[in-house]
Amino acid sequence: MDGPEPLAGCPAGHPQAVDEGGEMPRPDEVAATCPVDGAAGRDGTMASTVRHKEVDVRALATDFLRQYHSELPGVAGDPRQRLAAVLAEIDATGTYRHTHEELVFGARVAWRNSNRCIGRLYWNSLQVRDRRHVATARGVALEAAAHLRVATNGGRIRPVVTVFAPDTPDRPGPRIWNDQLIRYAGYARPDGGVLGDPGNTGITEVARRLGWSGGPGTPFDVLPLVVQGGAEPPRHFTLPADSVLEVPIVHPELDWLAEWGLRWHAVPAISSMCLEIGGVCYPAAPFNGWYMGTEIGARNFADTDRYDLLPRFADRLGLDTGSDRSLWRDRALVELNRAVLHSFDRVGVSITDHHTESRRFLAHIEREERKGRPVPADWSWIVPPISGSATGVFHRYYDTGDLTPAYVHHPESLALARGETLV
Repeated sequence: MDGPEPLAGCPAGHPQAVDEGGEMPRPDEVAATCPVDGAAGRDGTMASTVRHKEVDVRALATDFLRQYHSELPGVAGDPRQRLAAVLAEIDATGTYRHTHEELVFGARVAWRNSNRCIGRLYWNSLQVRDRRHVATARGVALEAAAHLRVATNGGRIRPVVTVFAPDTPDRPGPRIWNDQLIRYAGYARPDGGVLGDPGNTGITEVARRLGWSGGPGTPFDVLPLVVQGGAEPPRHFTLPADSVLEVPIVHPELDWLAEWGLRWHAVPAISSMCLEIGGVCYPAAPFNGWYMGTEIGARNFADTDRYDLLPRFADRLGLDTGSDRSLWRDRALVELNRAVLHSFDRVGVSITDHHTESRRFLAHIEREERKGRPVPADWSWIVPPISGSATGVFHRYYDTGDLTPAYVHHPESLALARGETLV
């Protein structure tokens, strides 16, 4: 196995590989966030459900092409001619290749269909990077770093998806084992404790077994990417420093918090999910919006199986942690979340709050209903993890169900992200 492979520079471009989706909205005008660290084993995000089954490619391709031509009648052309060509290609090869325009439409609609995502109002602004010609581990890693640079955008985070080679009957597509492009290592200690993020001990151990020597030994060491090119063995790649923007966490009044050295990365880029469009599976299709503050302050920092900072934070505030009736957890949560929002704002990095995002989601529902389109939503994911009843999304029911195209988790990808399999 090769040693650590640093990535530098940007790979060569590809004609018409980036679809800008028109003028991008300002970060203070739109949120493109999706919950990325949630209750069900941190498998949230744009996903709807965990599923993996044999599919009828002809039927799914037919449904997708009909939807594409129905929603874009003035752009897509004659659906009969395209459908006939696709079905003939499936009969000959077992699969088919999307046009660039179909790929862009499918990736955006997959976001629109994501029933665990609260930030779908501007689904049509998703920037799609078509990298289907990239299938090697090193090529994927290089483009993943390029994705982060494009998405970071100097702090004005862009919603971006990069789509790599699909699975085919002859060869599997590439896979990124990490569940996000940027994750912090979790080093298991002999005493049972963890230095860093306990949620990442599995993938950290995988990286070590592949030859990673580890980071400097802080609670926030950025993990290397573990990438598998098709049927090849996985390899690990160090992300370049210029592709990872991090935000130091401070509080607007509590000066002592700066001494803790907390920080968090700016771009939540989900990387272990499959983009399914019309019967074609793209197993490596990392995508990002930008953070909602509670994802960091109420989940990553506060969950007992993550950084578990609430007891320490409450104690430093002088709260009575011996009684639940003191509501010390609630009070500490609010201040910790204030610190996250304040920290991102002070350095000009896009982030949204749960009250604003709840209003935008209700506006999204109204807009979609006017167009006659259903809006599937999982109440347990849409309602924020703090102050839920103070938001409008709490006080209603939602239609559930899975629509396609979709971003989904396959069971084997979940196992890889947890470090349970090393092939």
